[in-house]
Amino acid sequence: MYENMQEDLRLIRAVPHPRQIAYQELEFLCFAHFTVNTYTGREWGLGDEPESIFYPAKMDAGQWAAAVKEGGARGIILTCKHHDGFCLWPSRYTEHSVKNSPYKGGRGDIVREVSDACRAYGLKFGVYLSPWDRNCPLYGQGKPYDDYYVNQLEELLTGYGEICVVWLDGACGEGPNGRVQRYDWERYFEVVRRLQPGACIFGCGPDIRWCGNEAGKTRPSEWSVVPADMARAERVAEKSQKEDDKNFRERGIDSTQLDLGSRQKLKKEPDLIFYPAETDLSIRPGWFYHPEEDGQVRSFENLKDIYLKTVGGNANLLLNLPPTPDGLFHETDVRTLARLGAFLREAFADNLADKAQLVSLPAADQNGGTIENVRRDDYDAYFENPEGERELTVRLRWEEEQKLEYLVLKEQIRFSQRVEAFTVSYADADGNEQEYEACTVIGHKKIVALNGLRTKELIVRITDARVAPILSFVGVY
Repeated sequence: MYENMQEDLRLIRAVPHPRQIAYQELEFLCFAHFTVNTYTGREWGLGDEPESIFYPAKMDAGQWAAAVKEGGARGIILTCKHHDGFCLWPSRYTEHSVKNSPYKGGRGDIVREVSDACRAYGLKFGVYLSPWDRNCPLYGQGKPYDDYYVNQLEELLTGYGEICVVWLDGACGEGPNGRVQRYDWERYFEVVRRLQPGACIFGCGPDIRWCGNEAGKTRPSEWSVVPADMARAERVAEKSQKEDDKNFRERGIDSTQLDLGSRQKLKKEPDLIFYPAETDLSIRPGWFYHPEEDGQVRSFENLKDIYLKTVGGNANLLLNLPPTPDGLFHETDVRTLARLGAFLREAFADNLADKAQLVSLPAADQNGGTIENVRRDDYDAYFENPEGERELTVRLRWEEEQKLEYLVLKEQIRFSQRVEAFTVSYADADGNEQEYEACTVIGHKKIVALNGLRTKELIVRITDARVAPILSFVGVY
């Protein structure tokens, strides 16, 4: 028992930085992949495209922001520069930029327009800056290219207000004469931390990890506490994305990677980090707009299922909406996203837990508080089980039978991720307890679909946790 307690104390030492908590609380954001590829039909540009082809004649960042807001997302991440090296802002360090396009007579700045629109609509703004640049002749020369990359990173981090995330992938190809660039990740991280200390670094960075696929699939147990080596592994070029590889984008999670954070998995790991997951996928087969895919937009039902399994499975959701050559989100994409937003507003509008009597065992927490603390959906109120007590039962009772669709649970992740197993049960018409579903982890958020279950009593029973569970929120809808 003492050995188990010591091991669990080690596991819960990995806690999130406030920037990670803030990013997890966003839950759902949208990607916008936009560059010369939008006009050439490619997914990966070659870097030799003429700047003159970039001309979004009807560009309206307000339309983007309005669609994202209506869809229930809380921010936009813009591909400020993809692998082709074309910059959507007038960078001082290259001519391969919007400044040499016909858009607004060379005086346009897409990054400025999107960042301003995000602020006007109350959305967060993030930047994607590809480390691979197929246009830059310095690529593959080591420090000279790193200097170039850092200069552009500094432009984005100092000229466009608050940045919530810097999104990095590990794509790494050959430069002139077959030379490959070895990215100076630590230098890039230092620049972000210095200029935007509140920004998370995704993917090849230390804050948010890639879930492992681009198909919207999540693990049954999505752990945020994982081996520290995972952050370093993400920076290996061989594990980076592949061009036009549908099998890569849609592959499920490899069985060898299915368990990232169980007690058994972490037992021999010397260093642990809090490294939560993000699931990125596109609303269309490709990341950039292609007119031939207009009939292949994901359905509302598919997006709804993905949302419930990602945001409801302890992962952020990043959904790509690629602008058309005119500079607008396509009406089909907007309409489908709007249906998702309407569903989210309706499904989670009325918290039936507000009308329920709450009873817990144990009745009092470590600090003398009661289970009433979990009614508030924030991290400032929570129920902390007495140390060493790994089990917690919460009963929600109503005077009249209720029709239940969703159970929402949150841990107080400031104290790490602890819950390893829980069950959801209900009282049948005769008052007998019936188990509905057995689940594993919770983390920032767990959504359990109850599918119209009718009952007067719902029982959440945490059956195993590290040291002691700490619940932040219980909601029923």
